[in-house]
Amino acid sequence: MWTAAEQERARGADIRAVTVWALFGLVDWRSLLTKKEGAYDAGAFDTRSDIPRPTLFAKAAAALGRGDRLEHPVLDLPGWWRRPGRTHARRRFETLPRRAANARSILITGATGTLGQAFARICAHRGLPFVLTERSQLDICDEGSIASAIARVKPWAIINTAGFVRTWEADEKADECFLANVTGPELLAKACKLHGIPFVTFSSDLVFDGQLGRSYVEPDAPAPLCEYGRSKAEAEARLISIDAGALIVRTSAFFGPWDRHNFLFNTIEQLRRGEDVFASARTIVSPTYVPDLVHATLDLLLDEEKGIWHLTNQGSMSWHELAQAVADHTRSDAGKIIVPDHDEPSDTSLTSSRGVLLRPLDRAISDFVDSSEPLRRLLDEAA
Repeated sequence: MWTAAEQERARGADIRAVTVWALFGLVDWRSLLTKKEGAYDAGAFDTRSDIPRPTLFAKAAAALGRGDRLEHPVLDLPGWWRRPGRTHARRRFETLPRRAANARSILITGATGTLGQAFARICAHRGLPFVLTERSQLDICDEGSIASAIARVKPWAIINTAGFVRTWEADEKADECFLANVTGPELLAKACKLHGIPFVTFSSDLVFDGQLGRSYVEPDAPAPLCEYGRSKAEAEARLISIDAGALIVRTSAFFGPWDRHNFLFNTIEQLRRGEDVFASARTIVSPTYVPDLVHATLDLLLDEEKGIWHLTNQGSMSWHELAQAVADHTRSDAGKIIVPDHDEPSDTSLTSSRGVLLRPLDRAISDFVDSSEPLRRLLDEAA
């Protein structure tokens, strides 16, 4: 818009200003106000923080206003409105390439995991070029492999979704867990600092012991009880000491619509088979919907945010309540959801003192039930 205005003014048009709209974001504009959902999209500032937080849009407007040249990797490609599939009215747009030859990419580790696959899917949806790597292409625990991947891809950012995720095995496989969850992110962070590349990695609610009596916020001191939590807490400490400007996202109990590897799907699968589901009524968590998590993480990356952020859907509940909720949504037999005999109290739920960015949990669960491809197939087979 700014470039077009400059071009027309050079031709003699009397253009005095370009407006920034909407300065503080929009509510329900994504549906053109046809639905009253309370869906918020940030503008130049994100008002979900106590103090409105400047986004990439605000920084871009400020740079242009100063007369600076605007440079950012997202500008390597045509705008979203010029991409194939975005319009039926102007067929010539369909001939535009999906990826410009010189477009810079985001390097994403962890191709076999839920988060890695989700980032690839949503980056494609948002028109962000990416390279998704498996361990054979980038071993995060090998400095040489990291250096080779950076030289090959020349990424403008790295998002690390790789790591040891089998929390129930972490105590027995502590060395393997620490190698993947501590050494790997540390080596990536050092390489990113060396090359001046933004770095994103993920941590967990299990860095806390669950005994605080309220939801945890970013400044709360870690106090892990298990090896998995200790590995994540140690990774956070090392990244902060490196001073790499990394974005560290703490999240919890995530579930997504594109695979079967989550508590919600497993609950419905067991109930449909007539099996009992054992779920704690005293362990409180913050279930997190993967599409919401990925979109918010990408927003923070683009906005050049750093440090620790808590990204979970708004609200918390026990595993038992979560199982009940998804059973109710799918009209499954909730009577088979049983509280185990030994049910120790713990509350590792997360909220944020920096800005609550994700939508309420009940809406996320509804979206999961409506959108999950594996769940839909499971329910169709049962019917």
